[in-house]
Amino acid sequence: MFQRLFALLALSLTAMSPVLAQEPQMNLQRVRLTAGMYQIDAQVAQQPREREIGLMFRKEMPQQEGMLFVFEEPTTQCFWMKNTILPLTAAFVADDGRIVNLVDMQPQTTNTHCSEAPVRYVLEMNQGWFAKKNIKKGVKLGGAPFETHR
Repeated sequence: MFQRLFALLALSLTAMSPVLAQEPQMNLQRVRLTAGMYQIDAQVAQQPREREIGLMFRKEMPQQEGMLFVFEEPTTQCFWMKNTILPLTAAFVADDGRIVNLVDMQPQTTNTHCSEAPVRYVLEMNQGWFAKKNIKKGVKLGGAPFETHR
């Protein structure tokens, strides 16, 4: 009886928390963004728990995909890579879509990487994606999230 109860409890905890289960979150809402002539298919991490998990445990991500973290208010945002397997670049993005700064982040580290100014958005892409497309600080991203703040 205790084994069955323990198995049910373990199953419940796994269903409640992708972090406990070490499963990537793959079914978040998506938004289409643009960076110059390039299209980005971004998952949207808007709720606190979604932002906390982010891209943890993802083993691969197509080059045109990323994750857009959305916060309630612009503030200095800091990210780290604990439990994140993929090397990523974070674009810290102002309300109008302007990239404030870009930071390369190494997998499985707890080093903090922060925005140079208060931002509401952070877009994570595979490391090197922005550099290969010559997208730098100051470039404006397009898409629905940034249109409401222009």
